[in-house]
Amino acid sequence: MGKSRRNRGGPSHRKDPIAKTVKPPSDPELAALREKSILPVIKDLQSADPKSRTAAAEAVSNLVSNEKCRKLLLREQIVHIVLNETLTDASLDSRAAGWDILRVLAEEEEADFCIHLYRQDVLSAIGFASQTVLQNLAKGSSLSKGETKVTWTITESVIGLLSALAEAQDEVLEAIVGIEGIKHLLFTVIAHPDTPSSICLDALSALLTLSEDNQRLAQDVVTDESPKPLTALTKLQEVAGAKGVLACGILHNIFTTLHWFDSTPGPKDLSDASLIPTLSSALKNTTPETDLPPRSQWSNPTEVLQLALEILADVGTTLQQSLQGGDSKKAKKEEWNGIEDDDTAMDEDVKEDNGSGDEDIGEGEDDENDDDSMDEDEMQADMDLVTGADDDVDEEATMDDLPTLRELVQQAIPQLITLATPSSSQAEGDDVRVQAHALAALSNIAWSISVFDFSDDHNAGILKAWAPSGKAVWGQVIAPILAANTADIELATKVTSLAWAVSRSLPRRLPLGGDEHTKFMALYHATKNLPSKQAAETAANGDKAKDEEPEDPFQGLGVKCIGVLGQLARDPAPLALNREIGVFLITVVTALPETPAADAVEALNQLFDIYGDEDMPCDKEVFWKDNFIQHLEAVQPKVKALVKTIDKRTLPELRTRTEEAVLNLGRFIQYKKKNKA
Repeated sequence: MGKSRRNRGGPSHRKDPIAKTVKPPSDPELAALREKSILPVIKDLQSADPKSRTAAAEAVSNLVSNEKCRKLLLREQIVHIVLNETLTDASLDSRAAGWDILRVLAEEEEADFCIHLYRQDVLSAIGFASQTVLQNLAKGSSLSKGETKVTWTITESVIGLLSALAEAQDEVLEAIVGIEGIKHLLFTVIAHPDTPSSICLDALSALLTLSEDNQRLAQDVVTDESPKPLTALTKLQEVAGAKGVLACGILHNIFTTLHWFDSTPGPKDLSDASLIPTLSSALKNTTPETDLPPRSQWSNPTEVLQLALEILADVGTTLQQSLQGGDSKKAKKEEWNGIEDDDTAMDEDVKEDNGSGDEDIGEGEDDENDDDSMDEDEMQADMDLVTGADDDVDEEATMDDLPTLRELVQQAIPQLITLATPSSSQAEGDDVRVQAHALAALSNIAWSISVFDFSDDHNAGILKAWAPSGKAVWGQVIAPILAANTADIELATKVTSLAWAVSRSLPRRLPLGGDEHTKFMALYHATKNLPSKQAAETAANGDKAKDEEPEDPFQGLGVKCIGVLGQLARDPAPLALNREIGVFLITVVTALPETPAADAVEALNQLFDIYGDEDMPCDKEVFWKDNFIQHLEAVQPKVKALVKTIDKRTLPELRTRTEEAVLNLGRFIQYKKKNKA
């Protein structure tokens, strides 16, 4: 006989499938807090009485700021209750409290919580809330004072929640940008004449996050349809203080995304040049905003100052694209990107392998025979590859053609120099952070300028305009910090990077004091005794934990010291200085295998550049007289052996550049022997 069908309609099958019984915490204090403060408001939050629900929502909004209460509320599934009941409440006050609860939770909890909210479809709820806010704002004066206040309260909470969601994950950010109602809300808030300052700043901050490298949002802004976001941003950009700085950041992101550079500006010649006066002014004016609540991030003038510095640093990075005419000209490779080589495979000195990097490296027995097989033109072509000879710049570049560079030189750099040199040698806290940001901005600007070939007369105007600023950076920032013999390795690394960039950008024009090279040599030797040296060497060999990204070995302090020294040794450096640095570089290479791979590669590249021209006085008086060729020949086997110690799967750039160094070392030795003065 068949079984009778069990009744599935009983009370036990009508429970909320999401709901679950929450066990009280084992901690007596938390258990008491739960009974006294949490359970009563949770009960009232689900009450049939509208007034009780509103009062409970406001109570939870206050409780959620307390960490213990917040954790207990999360245990009681407060998110599920707010999303499904509070945000759909008929009372505007209840909905306002619900949005504030979610905002505080998103700001206080980890990014995983925001991702959880996203998966609970919180963006749909935000989209509906945005429409409600927009409808209320459109009513204008017909809205009561109470309704207006609650509307702005909801707006503030929704925008704060959006900012937290956008920072949690790229997928969430893209989803936000895809919802028209949310974008329209943000655009309306920054354009509305009655928006409270704190809420306008929150909207600008959210747009700053959303606009970074975002083609879709950039196009929406520049289309400038009602409520005309581009017009609003260009007006705000001229306002002093946090609003102006945030607007500059958004506009810079948009200009970069749309490639609105000096040679390809947007409407009304919009480019980064128009932003620099406001940003430079922000570096001088650090007066606190008076109309902001204390909890606002932008009530702290240091936050505004640091943001202005970060934007200027990013402008310094994209300046290279402006200097090269946007995408129409290919930016030249910087020295740290290695030597370009047209060969598709290494010659027999370096045999390519698809394994982990433990292949055998040939010893190049036929090097001497190769000398006879190359004519003079081929030798010179090889030497151009080794020394990284630059192509000529076809078009003349002047300061009138480069307004962004002009504004940086005239307005921003003097302020950056001041901030990069704190008045107190024992700078702490905010001063240290500000100094680091200022050094980063100066470094980015100098690196971008250094890509120009100043041996070309077409670039004489740029060099003439930059030289006073570059010399001021060296004399007022780099030299004093070097003289102080700082023990701060992070500061030393930033200053050395800046020194390398400035020395590249001021060929034969550095205002040297006489002992800078000894400071950089001492700094290089100090890197050998750093506590993290062992970890750095492990990273150089690719032996990092599986969940960690290997650090770029070419960004180390040692490599940067070598780079600066190589620039200081260039002609017309005195022969004594050239010899001292040349011997130092040879010593770095011959110390293999103790020398880190990146240091050895950079030292070789600097030697190639310093002694690549046999017409220079240092060729005969230093390179040949001090028998550098013998040392380079002796080190060839060590450099070849170095290649197979580097795993190409974990450190592909280091492996590639070391292979290039092996190839170029062989070519360099051949060339020098062939063209001995």
